[in-house]
Amino acid sequence: MTPTRNSRVLTREKAEIGVFLSFDEPTKPMLREAAEAGLYKSIDGTTYPKLQILTIQQILDGKQPEYPLHRRDATFKKAPRNRPAAAENLSLPLLPPE
Repeated sequence: MTPTRNSRVLTREKAEIGVFLSFDEPTKPMLREAAEAGLYKSIDGTTYPKLQILTIQQILDGKQPEYPLHRRDATFKKAPRNRPAAAENLSLPLLPPE
């Protein structure tokens, strides 16, 4: 079986659990892909889906991804900061009044 794109992202990022956010309800192929990603087994033996799909509405309703309690302090990989270029003062050519 060929790994799917999201499974490859989990591998590339060395992530144990990944969450896919969607505006719409997940399709059957999306749910199949999430199921095929397998389960993460915690040190206490509890299992969690490796690839979880949540809708924006579920997030707004308070649902959260499932992950081990002992890892709650090490959840998300931080995105690199993108600082805008420094602003420069531009001089405007002022025309004398006519």
